[in-house]
Amino acid sequence: MTEVLVATDADWIFDEVDAALGSSETTVLRVRRGVDVVPACREIEPALVIIDLQIGNMGGMAAAVAVRHEQEAGRLPDAGVIMLLDRHPDVFLARTCDADGWLVKPVDAFRLRRAAEAVIDGGTWFEGDDEESGETVAATDVAATPDAG
Repeated sequence: MTEVLVATDADWIFDEVDAALGSSETTVLRVRRGVDVVPACREIEPALVIIDLQIGNMGGMAAAVAVRHEQEAGRLPDAGVIMLLDRHPDVFLARTCDADGWLVKPVDAFRLRRAAEAVIDGGTWFEGDDEESGETVAATDVAATPDAG
């Protein structure tokens, strides 16, 4: 069973993620506060954490950074992190939290499923504005590369 943790205080976002990813093989769980993300990750050990940029009391950026710090310190198992951004310029913020991917809202089931599959499989998924050119770029799905040794 694959478990996905969604951090959002917006019911519509959770409903969309659950409808897109929930299945007999995937359980979608939710926390409503950023401060609850790390404890929930410890408890359920999700394969994927989807974090809304605008989440109450601790913002999505801080929650994503907290997850990465705990993983790097060995206090949390590895899990992919996808950020849900409000607008294309938020890509600048998402780059700083070491997320494995991000989507710009509104999200749709097709994009969300493709992003989740790529990140769960060890790849990445990015969409939004290219930092250097300022142009909007399509999503990039980078598959994990197996070790050669």
